[in-house]
Amino acid sequence: METRTTEEGQVVRRRRECPSCMKRFTTYERPATGRVLLVIKKNGTREPFDLQKLLTGFSKACEKLPVPYDSIEDAAARVEEALRAEGTGEVSSQHIGELAVEELRQLNKVAYVRFASVYRQFGDLADFSEVLRLLEEKAGEEHSGKNP
Repeated sequence: METRTTEEGQVVRRRRECPSCMKRFTTYERPATGRVLLVIKKNGTREPFDLQKLLTGFSKACEKLPVPYDSIEDAAARVEEALRAEGTGEVSSQHIGELAVEELRQLNKVAYVRFASVYRQFGDLADFSEVLRLLEEKAGEEHSGKNP
Protein backbone atom coordinates (compact mmCIF):
# COMPACT_ATOMS: atom_id res chain seq x y z
CA MET A 1 0.00 0.00 0.00
CA GLU A 2 1.31 3.44 -0.95
CA THR A 3 0.20 6.38 1.24
CA ARG A 4 0.53 10.13 0.56
CA THR A 5 -0.98 13.22 2.11
CA THR A 6 -2.11 15.97 -0.21
CA GLU A 7 -0.77 19.53 -0.25
CA GLU A 8 -2.72 20.82 2.73
CA GLY A 9 -2.33 17.60 4.69
CA GLN A 10 -6.10 17.29 5.04
CA VAL A 11 -6.57 14.31 2.74
CA VAL A 12 -4.73 11.01 2.83
CA ARG A 13 -4.46 9.29 -0.53
CA ARG A 14 -3.86 5.54 -0.45
CA ARG A 15 -3.11 3.24 -3.38
CA ARG A 16 -4.41 -0.19 -2.47
CA GLU A 17 -4.62 -3.61 -4.05
CA CYS A 18 -7.54 -6.01 -3.78
CA PRO A 19 -6.21 -9.28 -2.34
CA SER A 20 -8.78 -11.28 -4.35
CA CYS A 21 -8.43 -9.88 -7.87
CA MET A 22 -5.11 -8.01 -7.46
CA LYS A 23 -6.56 -4.84 -9.07
CA ARG A 24 -5.22 -1.54 -7.74
CA PHE A 25 -7.45 1.33 -6.65
CA THR A 26 -7.17 4.63 -4.82
CA THR A 27 -8.96 5.74 -1.68
CA TYR A 28 -9.10 9.23 -0.22
CA GLU A 29 -9.51 9.65 3.51
CA ARG A 30 -10.79 12.96 4.82
CA PRO A 31 -11.49 14.08 8.36
CA ALA A 32 -15.18 14.12 9.22
CA THR A 33 -16.05 17.76 9.71
CA GLY A 34 -19.79 17.39 9.93
CA ARG A 35 -20.06 20.18 7.36
CA VAL A 36 -21.52 19.47 3.97
CA LEU A 37 -20.16 21.51 1.09
CA LEU A 38 -23.12 22.80 -0.90
CA VAL A 39 -23.04 23.71 -4.57
CA ILE A 40 -25.21 26.59 -5.73
CA LYS A 41 -26.40 25.68 -9.21
CA LYS A 42 -27.09 28.20 -12.00
CA ASN A 43 -30.83 28.00 -11.29
CA GLY A 44 -30.27 28.83 -7.60
CA THR A 45 -30.88 25.36 -6.20
CA ARG A 46 -28.39 23.81 -3.81
CA GLU A 47 -27.06 20.28 -3.67
CA PRO A 48 -24.19 18.58 -1.84
CA PHE A 49 -20.82 18.63 -3.58
CA ASP A 50 -20.20 15.31 -5.31
CA LEU A 51 -16.57 14.46 -6.03
CA GLN A 52 -17.73 11.61 -8.25
CA LYS A 53 -19.42 14.08 -10.65
CA LEU A 54 -16.16 15.98 -10.96
CA LEU A 55 -14.22 12.75 -11.54
CA THR A 56 -16.70 11.73 -14.23
CA GLY A 57 -16.29 15.07 -16.01
CA PHE A 58 -12.52 14.89 -15.79
CA SER A 59 -12.52 11.30 -17.03
CA LYS A 60 -14.66 12.19 -20.04
CA ALA A 61 -12.40 15.13 -20.87
CA CYS A 62 -9.32 12.86 -20.65
CA GLU A 63 -10.85 9.96 -22.55
CA LYS A 64 -8.39 8.38 -25.04
CA LEU A 65 -5.61 10.72 -23.88
CA PRO A 66 -2.38 9.63 -22.18
CA VAL A 67 -3.51 10.84 -18.75
CA PRO A 68 -3.17 8.36 -15.87
CA TYR A 69 -6.30 7.95 -13.78
CA ASP A 70 -4.25 8.70 -10.65
CA SER A 71 -3.53 12.16 -12.09
CA ILE A 72 -7.25 12.69 -12.75
CA GLU A 73 -8.09 11.68 -9.18
CA ASP A 74 -5.39 13.97 -7.79
CA ALA A 75 -6.65 16.92 -9.85
CA ALA A 76 -10.24 16.40 -8.65
CA ALA A 77 -9.02 16.08 -5.05
CA ARG A 78 -7.15 19.40 -5.39
CA VAL A 79 -10.34 21.10 -6.58
CA GLU A 80 -12.27 19.73 -3.61
CA GLU A 81 -9.48 20.72 -1.20
CA ALA A 82 -9.41 24.26 -2.58
CA LEU A 83 -13.18 24.55 -2.16
CA ARG A 84 -13.12 23.24 1.42
CA ALA A 85 -10.15 25.45 2.28
CA GLU A 86 -12.27 28.49 1.42
CA GLY A 87 -14.41 27.56 4.42
CA THR A 88 -17.63 29.07 3.11
CA GLY A 89 -19.76 25.92 3.09
CA GLU A 90 -21.41 27.02 -0.17
CA VAL A 91 -19.80 27.50 -3.57
CA SER A 92 -21.19 28.32 -6.97
CA SER A 93 -21.04 25.74 -9.74
CA GLN A 94 -19.31 28.42 -11.83
CA HIS A 95 -16.49 28.66 -9.26
CA ILE A 96 -16.09 24.88 -9.26
CA GLY A 97 -15.95 24.96 -13.06
CA GLU A 98 -13.21 27.59 -13.08
CA LEU A 99 -11.09 25.60 -10.63
CA ALA A 100 -11.71 22.45 -12.67
CA VAL A 101 -10.77 24.11 -15.96
CA GLU A 102 -7.51 25.37 -14.44
CA GLU A 103 -6.62 21.89 -13.12
CA LEU A 104 -7.25 20.38 -16.54
CA ARG A 105 -5.24 23.11 -18.26
CA GLN A 106 -2.25 22.02 -16.19
CA LEU A 107 -2.98 18.32 -16.65
CA ASN A 108 -3.57 18.11 -20.43
CA LYS A 109 -4.30 20.86 -22.95
CA VAL A 110 -6.68 18.76 -25.06
CA ALA A 111 -8.65 17.70 -21.97
CA TYR A 112 -8.79 21.35 -20.99
CA VAL A 113 -10.33 22.37 -24.32
CA ARG A 114 -12.80 19.47 -24.20
CA PHE A 115 -13.94 20.32 -20.67
CA ALA A 116 -14.07 24.05 -21.38
CA SER A 117 -16.20 23.47 -24.48
CA VAL A 118 -18.86 21.74 -22.39
CA TYR A 119 -18.53 23.89 -19.27
CA ARG A 120 -18.64 27.16 -21.19
CA GLN A 121 -21.22 25.84 -23.68
CA PHE A 122 -19.35 26.69 -26.86
CA GLY A 123 -21.76 27.59 -29.62
CA ASP A 124 -19.44 27.98 -32.60
CA LEU A 125 -15.85 27.88 -33.82
CA ALA A 126 -15.17 31.39 -32.56
CA ASP A 127 -15.58 30.12 -28.99
CA PHE A 128 -13.00 27.39 -29.63
CA SER A 129 -10.66 29.87 -31.28
CA GLU A 130 -10.84 32.20 -28.29
CA VAL A 131 -10.00 29.43 -25.82
CA LEU A 132 -7.12 28.24 -27.97
CA ARG A 133 -5.81 31.81 -28.22
CA LEU A 134 -5.95 32.19 -24.42
CA LEU A 135 -4.29 28.80 -23.96
CA GLU A 136 -1.41 29.77 -26.26
CA GLU A 137 -1.12 33.16 -24.57
CA LYS A 138 -0.96 31.56 -21.12
CA ALA A 139 1.60 29.00 -22.33
CA GLY A 140 3.73 31.85 -23.67
CA GLU A 141 3.57 33.64 -20.31
CA GLU A 142 4.57 30.48 -18.46
CA HIS A 143 7.52 29.88 -20.76
CA SER A 144 8.71 33.47 -20.39
CA GLY A 145 8.48 33.27 -16.59
CA LYS A 146 5.70 35.82 -16.17
CA ASN A 147 3.23 33.33 -14.68
CA PRO A 148 4.86 30.45 -12.78
